[in-house]
Amino acid sequence: MVFGVLLWGFVGGQLFWLVVVVFRGVSSLSLDDKGRVIIPARYRALVAGQCQGHLVATIDTEEPCLLVYPVDAWNEIQNQIESLPSFHPLARRIQRLLIGHATDLEVDTSGRVLVPTFLRSYAGLSRKVIFLGQGKKFELWDEERWSKRRAAYIDDVKDTDAVPETLQQLSL
Repeated sequence: MVFGVLLWGFVGGQLFWLVVVVFRGVSSLSLDDKGRVIIPARYRALVAGQCQGHLVATIDTEEPCLLVYPVDAWNEIQNQIESLPSFHPLARRIQRLLIGHATDLEVDTSGRVLVPTFLRSYAGLSRKVIFLGQGKKFELWDEERWSKRRAAYIDDVKDTDAVPETLQQLSL
């Protein structure tokens, strides 16, 4: 299985290699009594290599889950969010919610991260959680909430008029 993308190039005449973490798939995990969750084994080495075990978690503004990024990926997103016009109400909402809730997480020697209480509360995380890969990030869901949301996604009525043209052209 491939869980990272290997990129290479030349900078100043020097060859460099870069492994970019690609999170995909679903993993069922457990929160311990202290609010720690273990990063799935298949991602630990990549997370350690790409971001030295440094992750950033924030809230999802549309769903009751957490968005967890390698620090470098988050920094790019934060820069984009910070560049939004601060006098626009929607931009301020996004800045306050995403950056305001952004929290640094460190992967410990056992491959666990401590999810702060206020983030666990926002996402309604119970003991059983889901790690849902989303490419450059993963989402952390309460297992029961994810099961219900997934069922709702599957059952949604398909309205092709509301689907953006770029998605209508997507072939799987």
